[in-house]
Amino acid sequence: MAMPNALQRLARYYKIQSSYRDGLGQARQAPVDAVLQVLQALGAPMQRIDDAGDALRLRRQQLWQQVIEPVTVVWQDQSLAVKVRVTEALARAKSNYRIVLDNGATIDGTLNDRSTGAPLCREIEGQRYLVRRLDGPGQIPLGYHRLYLRIGALEVESFLISAPPQAYAPSDGKKRWGLFCPLYALDSARGCGAGDFADLNQLVEFTAQLGGHAVATLPMLASFLDQPFDPSPYAPVSRLFWNEFYLDIERIAELPGCPEAKTLLSAANFAPLRTAPLVQYREVMARKRAVLEALLRSLLNRSSPRRDAFESYIATHPVAQDYAEFRAKTEREEKVWSQWPLENRQGKLVAPDFDDFAKRYHLYVQWQCAEQIAALAEHARSRGAALYLDFPLGVNRDGYDVWRERDLFALGCNGGAPPDGLFIKGQNWGFPPLHPERVRRQGYRYYIDCLRHHMTAAGMLRIDHVMGLHRAYSVPEGFSATDGVYVHYRAPEFYAILNLESERHRVQIVGENLGTVPDFVNATMARRKIFGMHVGQFGVNTDTDRALDATPANVVASLNTHDTATFMGFWQEKDIDDRVDLGLLDIQQAGHERSYRAAQRAALIAYLRGQGCLGADDSAAAVLRGWLTILAGQPAEFLLINLEDLWLEPAPQNVPGTWQERPNWQRKARYTIEELAGHTELTVLLQTISDIRNRMV
Repeated sequence: MAMPNALQRLARYYKIQSSYRDGLGQARQAPVDAVLQVLQALGAPMQRIDDAGDALRLRRQQLWQQVIEPVTVVWQDQSLAVKVRVTEALARAKSNYRIVLDNGATIDGTLNDRSTGAPLCREIEGQRYLVRRLDGPGQIPLGYHRLYLRIGALEVESFLISAPPQAYAPSDGKKRWGLFCPLYALDSARGCGAGDFADLNQLVEFTAQLGGHAVATLPMLASFLDQPFDPSPYAPVSRLFWNEFYLDIERIAELPGCPEAKTLLSAANFAPLRTAPLVQYREVMARKRAVLEALLRSLLNRSSPRRDAFESYIATHPVAQDYAEFRAKTEREEKVWSQWPLENRQGKLVAPDFDDFAKRYHLYVQWQCAEQIAALAEHARSRGAALYLDFPLGVNRDGYDVWRERDLFALGCNGGAPPDGLFIKGQNWGFPPLHPERVRRQGYRYYIDCLRHHMTAAGMLRIDHVMGLHRAYSVPEGFSATDGVYVHYRAPEFYAILNLESERHRVQIVGENLGTVPDFVNATMARRKIFGMHVGQFGVNTDTDRALDATPANVVASLNTHDTATFMGFWQEKDIDDRVDLGLLDIQQAGHERSYRAAQRAALIAYLRGQGCLGADDSAAAVLRGWLTILAGQPAEFLLINLEDLWLEPAPQNVPGTWQERPNWQRKARYTIEELAGHTELTVLLQTISDIRNRMV
């Protein structure tokens, strides 16, 4: 069915791109019904395609009657520039401004009209409107301010973001490196069957002792670990709260004075969970929760400075109270919020709707998480290292953020990606994308709060799917992942917030720009000093002289990511096996892939020998050492090493596009934290890499 002209124009007014080329280079046009459903999810007033004309007329009228954009960005190296839409009667009216800074101070003055030539004019429903371009002051202090304009008798306002043109970056010229491992996968002799904050602290210490500068891990955000259940770090209950699954119980101050908790801890028998090959989330969390609840009861049973501190935390964190009530309600119902009674679904909870002790439990564990993560971050800083955290693109559709902030999400859609070489059927990630206009009208409060939550602890922050700052591939509910459209955002506003928070918290920003990423995204990242990613596995060629792609300077370089094969998986073609098993490759295609992989291996071996990084031994271990040595000497700002590569782990932590087919987010590291220091070959390699990086200053 051909798309009616009115529907095409309406889609453009909502910044929907329904025609595009996918990752396979094929031209795609979303079905008309899919475009209609996305428009409805964005709030277009239409029930059927025939309503497009009326909806278009209303949309145009709304946009031209919006005198000023709800958000205005001024970069620190530029003057304020404002575009306004006014009626013809205000074409030459004097324009005064007042800026109320976030510290309460004000700046006043008159804007200069810099419009040249005939202004852009439109007649909308019998009223003529024109665009004026106004200039204001420069050097507005960094921050989130309010801009008030008076144009003749008309008064309007906008949320004003004054931001540095570039994100924070260290100025010492060091070429840094660090280790990566998912926190759940870390193992230790004292563990409970999954890694915790104490284990991460030990990994920080191990890395720092070898001269490393950061430890990277996957998102550590709150998850559903009972009913409902979803342990994926990329489907968090909230991007505002930590996961109590990772608490180190032995470090909690209440434990020494709580016999009940100590008895439960000794009786819990974590040994079977510790020796299990996969993380048993439900079982580990249930046993840890029993101990945590006993600690909470002990705290509440008597007055103490700790009790006062807890009550102070509650009083000063109203959003945490709201979150705790949501979690307590979810536990009582044992079902997702969309299946709750109507009043609760709409965001209203009162005391009888949830168990008060369950609410206090969730407040208690968030208080403990905040304490332990702050101590972890401080220890890292004291050792010259940083926590390299991961900011996920989305949140669980059934989680707290969507329940509380549902107006900010396009609930009729799911985020995803169009078909590409790895996912020929496209991807549907299951979480709702942000609504591009409603987040602006809110002044991006939710996005800012989520960033700040991470930046209080991070020294480096990876922005998952950084292209999402520009546009979101949106798959309407009920449609295939091949039938999505791109919905565009106001990228400069996201970058302004990111840069401002980065500067204020002194956090280096890394954008995950892998896959099919338009050139304008990479160009914007470079201009804003946001580092991209260079994955060595994607840059292995069959030409002996150019077996490895050059590594740019403004990137985090690595051999792989948590979504790809490990080094050994790549070397042994395990990823090709997986794609065959999942029906993504047929036998003939797999044969071509294997032939190409063999040529890649041969070229890489020859190249490493030519560079003096490989001798007669061309075993996988020797190739890994040579490849990492080459990568360490490249100009990348940061080198990230997958801890599991160092002992040639063949299995990945995640196989994208699978759920029950593969044990994603469950596999433990082969060696404990304590065993790492005694792994001589591993420590010698890391020390060599550290020496190479240090010589590059």
